[in-house]
Parts: sequence; C-alpha cells; structure tokens
Amino acid sequence: MYKIEKYLNNSSNHNLKYSIIIPTWNNLEFLKNSIKSIRQNSKFKHQIIIHINEGLDGTLDWVKQQIDIDYTYSEENIGVCYALNIARQLLKTDYLVYMNDDMYMAPDWDLYFDNEIQNIPNNKFFLSGTLVEAKSNNNTVIVEDFGYDLKTFQEDRFNKECQDIKYNDWNGATWPINIVHKDIWDLVGGYSVEYTPGFYSDPDFSKKLWDLGVRYFKGISKARVYHFPSQSTKRVKNKNKGHIEFLLKWGITSNYFYKYYLNMGTPFNGYLPDFNKKSFLNKIKMIKESIIY
Repeated sequence: MYKIEKYLNNSSNHNLKYSIIIPTWNNLEFLKNSIKSIRQNSKFKHQIIIHINEGLDGTLDWVKQQIDIDYTYSEENIGVCYALNIARQLLKTDYLVYMNDDMYMAPDWDLYFDNEIQNIPNNKFFLSGTLVEAKSNNNTVIVEDFGYDLKTFQEDRFNKECQDIKYNDWNGATWPINIVHKDIWDLVGGYSVEYTPGFYSDPDFSKKLWDLGVRYFKGISKARVYHFPSQSTKRVKNKNKGHIEFLLKWGITSNYFYKYYLNMGTPFNGYLPDFNKKSFLNKIKMIKESIIY
C-alpha cells in the first residue's frame, strides 16, 4: 500500500481560474522552471497542485516552502495515473489542467484556453495546448529551437517570438498540456491505473471521453508551451506495454483511434463526426492498421 501525504493551502482559495496538476519525479530544476512560467506568464491566478513522486532531489522540501502550491506526496514513484487521480482530490476549481514538469508556459496560455471555453455551450470538450519543441516528427508540434535543455533554453526569445510562428488549431486533443471540466473527468474516472506508470494513458483517457459522447477535441494553436521531451520517461525502467493494453481494452490500436476517430493533427473544423466502426471500409482500415502495428 502506497503511503500518501496531502497538503491543501487554505490561503489561496479566492479568484482561482484553473487547477493545474503537475506530476513530478526527482526533476526539481525543470519543475522550478514550469512553476516560474505559470507565475510569470499566466493571465489569471490558478491553483497549482504538485504530485511529488519520491522527491529525493529536494523537491518535497522546496514545494513545502512555496506558499502558493498545494501538493500530494508518495514515498515511491507511483506513476502519472495514480498521481493525477490523487491530486484531483485537492481541486478547488471547475477545471483540471494537466501539465508535465518539463514544460514552460508561453505568455497568456490560459487566456487562449479561456477564450475558447467561453464559446463552447457545455462542458463536453477536451482541449490541448500546442507544444513547441526543438525537434519533433509529431504533426501537432511546432518545431522551433529555443533550446534542448535548461542551460540552452532561450526563455526571453521564446516569450517574445513564440506567437510569431504561424500554426493552425488542430483536431484531436489528448496529451498534456490539456484541460477538462472536473465533472467530465469524474464521469470517466480520471486516468486508468492499469496503464501505470502511464504509457498510453493519454489516448485511453481520450477514448473514454469519446465513449462518453465528447466530440469537441481541439488543439489550441495560441495556447503554446515549450517542451523539453522525456525528462522523466527516459528514466523509467519498467515501462508498461501500453500499446498492447490499449488494443486489448478497446479492440483497436491507439494509432487507429488517433487517425480515424480523432483525425489527429488535421486542421480543426468543429465537432468530430461519429465514427462508424462497422462499415466495411473502416474494418479494412482497422485490419491494415493492425498489420502495420
């Protein structure tokens, strides 16, 4: 049984817009960089919740010194699924933002989320911000080199120039940074712990939202975040076989779900259509995708 510690700072209960959950695992300097960007580049005031896995690098002591941070703590690394679900218990707002500790928020990231949410008539949506990385083959990522690590990170240039890069809103929100209403999160039971420590838990969460009836999956171009990839995942030794778990659970591959359900990375044009998995053409696509898989 995991030993969990929780701390809720009651001095920061007023006028909070979103609750930002950041799981972290012995990654203090990157975490500090993430927190700095929230404090510095946010338009609104937010609740910050950190889940600290182990904290052997001084993370726990540092977080305890921050008067504007709530936290949960586990002596062992329990992965992102348990971390997110535990941190959810401390939520003070209606919206849960999931962010990784190797991310840096661009100026007014939250204003762009808020502008979008104000125009959606209900809470059945899932939004992602747009990552900016020095190198990537992902069709939802802006590729622009502002640094590969904290030593080479060109923070001032990123803050000044990141919005100058032209990019469209896109279909298929899934991985962090993302935002969802707490009622929708609770209806699908948060992140599925069978994916612990967490690989492929992102598409699984999106699939659960899809089955709930959510069809508004949108990547917000202007809600930009600089990302230093794999600062924690590259250290994980016991990775779950998430691609197999997803296939066994849903009967389709995650790539098939991304490509044919969410239309991942294509220009956004509104609510996604229902997907007819029984059609002959879609069955052929599924067989083809499984063979490639």
